[in-house]
Amino acid sequence: MSLEVFWFVDNRKVLNVQDYKFKGISNGYPTFDVSLASVIQRIKIKWYEEDLWTEIAKVLDGKSLMMLSATSKWFRSIIMEDSIWKYACLRDLQVPDPGKVSFKWINLYAAAFNGCHSYKFRQQEKHIDWMRIGAFSFDSQNALLTNNLILPLKIHKEKTTEKMLESNGCCVVRNIKSGIWIADLQLVRCPVCDLNTCDGTMQVLDARHIELFLSEGYQDGSWDYELLGSHDVKKQADGASAGIFDIKHLKDCSTSAVLNLKSWVGKPKDWQPKAMIAPYAVAVNTNLQENEGLHIKFHTMKSGKNGEIVSMRICEQLL
Repeated sequence: MSLEVFWFVDNRKVLNVQDYKFKGISNGYPTFDVSLASVIQRIKIKWYEEDLWTEIAKVLDGKSLMMLSATSKWFRSIIMEDSIWKYACLRDLQVPDPGKVSFKWINLYAAAFNGCHSYKFRQQEKHIDWMRIGAFSFDSQNALLTNNLILPLKIHKEKTTEKMLESNGCCVVRNIKSGIWIADLQLVRCPVCDLNTCDGTMQVLDARHIELFLSEGYQDGSWDYELLGSHDVKKQADGASAGIFDIKHLKDCSTSAVLNLKSWVGKPKDWQPKAMIAPYAVAVNTNLQENEGLHIKFHTMKSGKNGEIVSMRICEQLL
């Protein structure tokens, strides 16, 4: 029996085996004459090369990778390589490499794409609807949280964060956990009402570090949200806006695009929420009908008493 094998990587032929005697199948692999052992070893080495399967992963999503891994133990051992899931995760989230992470990339991929959001873990009875905005990064450990997306963004220096929020509706949050962050827009019931028939709703810009749902402190409930402060808009508000920015990248062109509201907010009488995400920023806006103003609350979650900030929320409700 003749066998002709060609293996291509980047359109280059890396192996050519012709006219060798085929002996049979052993442990799922084709076997040949002993004299061909070195050739077969070369084939196996090529099959196991990390770079080769990274190339294949470039065209497969997470679901396809899992389906491929289920076809055989051999494929599973290859597809479970952390480098493949790292590439798939960074590709699908469209974010840069954050460097060192605390969990396997396959688990990070699942945490990002399994359809979970923070209200699935807590306060489910308050939750109405949600949408995934996307992923962004923190390159520094300093964030600007604001309900005002009008340029120029001003960072006012007040004695306390609470005072800054009360007077200006924005604040600087330090000790942010750098790396990849996931942003969602949540719609929840009015927090001051416990009636299921309550029509009052609250919009929440909900951002979390990609590792949050995998962390023991979050899973066991020992990490919780803390109120930073609040701000009231005591007049007609045309829209409910909120933004989270990496201060290091406030002057980036991509961040300027987030603040170019005409390019992404809804037109008048379009009541659907809109969102914009950039490499180091995220923002939301919902046009509002006639109202008497807004009450905005700012929350953060730490990874322990003196830990880094791993989640942030900007919650907006009508007065």
